[in-house]
Amino acid sequence: MVSLSAKPLTLEDFLQQPETQPASEFIKGEIIQKPMPQGKHSRLQLKLGSFINEMLEPSQLGMAFPELRCTFAGYAIVPDISVIAWDRIPVDEDGTIQNLIPFCPDWMIEILSPDQNPMKLVKKILIGLAHGCQMGWVVDPEERVVFAYPAGQQPTVHEDPQEVVPTPAFAQGIQLTIATLFGWMQVQAGESHKSNAG
Repeated sequence: MVSLSAKPLTLEDFLQQPETQPASEFIKGEIIQKPMPQGKHSRLQLKLGSFINEMLEPSQLGMAFPELRCTFAGYAIVPDISVIAWDRIPVDEDGTIQNLIPFCPDWMIEILSPDQNPMKLVKKILIGLAHGCQMGWVVDPEERVVFAYPAGQQPTVHEDPQEVVPTPAFAQGIQLTIATLFGWMQVQAGESHKSNAG
């Protein structure tokens, strides 16, 4: 992440500024621009968000949103994937989701990009956990490992291919293994990937 502002601002000042691409976040008085997603990051973000929605939406348990800005307690963060429990999704009078999300998501997922400082992502997850988030994930595509941060508990490390990664209580029906998660990056058969082609 690249710091764009050395002078502390207020959240209100930050929200008045034009949006950037990639998105910028406001953390502890500092404007920090997210890195541009690369191949593995982009693929995992798309597939993981879609998978979560396929598992949660039909039962009205929750909904996943990519690059959703959430503002709370003087912060403005944009997790790679924000998952919000169904009964907390804010809606307008016509039943459509509101544009402004004035709270921390229930489940924050961050995907580590090359040359990105993982401690920056952990810091953002810890901020979320201190403000109502139930679970945070840091997904490392290069090492094929997921660090899970459950609220009020010690973080856990998940790298065994057959291991199921823990999820927050409202999403307990999701059974996602490390092998499935990182298998989504595969395009062609490699040394560790069996092709179904005859």
